[in-house]
Amino acid sequence: MMRVTTTNRRGVLRAGAGLVAGGALAAGCGAGQAAPPHAPESESPSAAPASGKPAAGGHAAPAPRAYPGQPAQITHGPRTRPQVALTFHGQGDPAIAHSLLSTAEQRGAKLTVLAVGTWLDEHPDIARRILDGGHDLGNHTQRHISINTMAEADARKEITDCADRLKRLTGSIGTWFRPSRSPTASPLVARLAHAAGYPHVLSYDVDSLDYTRPGAAAVTRKVLADVKNGSVVSLHFGYPDTVAALPDLLHELDHRGLRAVTTTELLS
Repeated sequence: MMRVTTTNRRGVLRAGAGLVAGGALAAGCGAGQAAPPHAPESESPSAAPASGKPAAGGHAAPAPRAYPGQPAQITHGPRTRPQVALTFHGQGDPAIAHSLLSTAEQRGAKLTVLAVGTWLDEHPDIARRILDGGHDLGNHTQRHISINTMAEADARKEITDCADRLKRLTGSIGTWFRPSRSPTASPLVARLAHAAGYPHVLSYDVDSLDYTRPGAAAVTRKVLADVKNGSVVSLHFGYPDTVAALPDLLHELDHRGLRAVTTTELLS
């Protein structure tokens, strides 16, 4: 039975309501999904360090690595271990991101965040927050537009611009690359990502459809209906339904004996 405490429910819904008021909903990667408006900025973003070294106070983040036996586009991990990877498209109000990260950490779960470059430009501190929590951090293109439809030079720039942001902030281009506006990369985009330093493209086998705003219970039901050992689940920062669903989702995964780990751990 799904369970969320009254305190958790009120807290996450208050956070979600604030997000809607700000108009900062992250764009979903479903085909044809329109990009939502950006959140108004309340203050000027901090400048990212100019060098390739990590921001002050942090160690260099892990670099991408190859996983022998895994395809160029990874959709799931081994089906033999009771682990799943909850992957989040990183964009939207940073307060919502902090709430999701804290909720996961309180329950012993680790996430994988694929960050949009413009989001990192606006909120550079979030990169270190993700890594300091023990989560994976990766590249979800610079502007979160339909990369598979772009000309080669433009698609390359989408990948490398975000990689550059990540490297300036963390010392690494991020452990994963995921294309924007599509679950899988075209052959061209996969080749460009590999050339940029990413041995694999990270796709998924479970789509929560949270970007359609179906309600928290529907997000949880959708994931639980499809998830299994080794699944990679697609979720998003920035949607109130996702914030409200996470405590229930983690509780139900735990009830099934499925542990939420980083994608790195899932494949290691």
